[in-house]
Formats: sequence, C-alpha cells, structure tokens
Amino acid sequence: MASDSVRVDAWLWAVRVFKTRSLAQAACRGGHVTVDGDRAKPATMVGAGSRVEVTGGPRPRILVVREPLRKRVGAPRAAQAMFDESPPPPPAVDRPWVPQRSRGAGRPTKRERREITRLRGH
Repeated sequence: MASDSVRVDAWLWAVRVFKTRSLAQAACRGGHVTVDGDRAKPATMVGAGSRVEVTGGPRPRILVVREPLRKRVGAPRAAQAMFDESPPPPPAVDRPWVPQRSRGAGRPTKRERREITRLRGH
C-alpha cells in the first residue's frame, strides 16, 4: 500500500491535515508548505523521515513523515501512526470573554460604547 515516496499534497490530504486535496494543493501553491526547509510545490515528493511544515492555518504545524500514504486513512490512525508532530501543539489561547449584543438590538448606547472601548483596551 505504501511506497517509498508520495506527493506532498496527497500525503497532507491522506493524513487529514487538509479536508480536501485541492485545499492541500492551494496551500502548497500559496507558500504555506515547506518540505525539509524548501518551499514545496504540490508535486514535491515526501518519504519517511521528511520534515513537513504547514503554516497559514489556526496554528503552525511541524510534521515528520513516518509512512508515506497515497490513500486517506481514518483520523485516529493518521494521528497516531503516520506522522510525528514536533513540537507538540501549543495549548489553546485563553481569550477574555467579550459580551455580544443580540441581533436587532440597535446601536449601542453611549454607556455601552464606553464599556466596549474599555474591554477592547483602547
């Protein structure tokens, strides 16, 4: 099933880094994927031990290929067996809670505008 190397866009899709292969191709064309430190085109080949860096998403990811795959696998298998993530993903950022106005409530009052400005830190 696995060979010695596969296209980077197909591998990123197979291990569920991207939802579709076309999104993986677009990320490669946009310069958001590097393989072993070099900017990757969608057809760049990756093999076992290749270091793939993906940026431009919610957080940057550094993946080391364990097994090059052509076919998509289940999420648990992809996360556990197909790549090593180094460093581990950072913890979620704790953002302060900002109250939301309900739809159709109209414009904020002067007092509400002051509170919004104070919460935003301006």
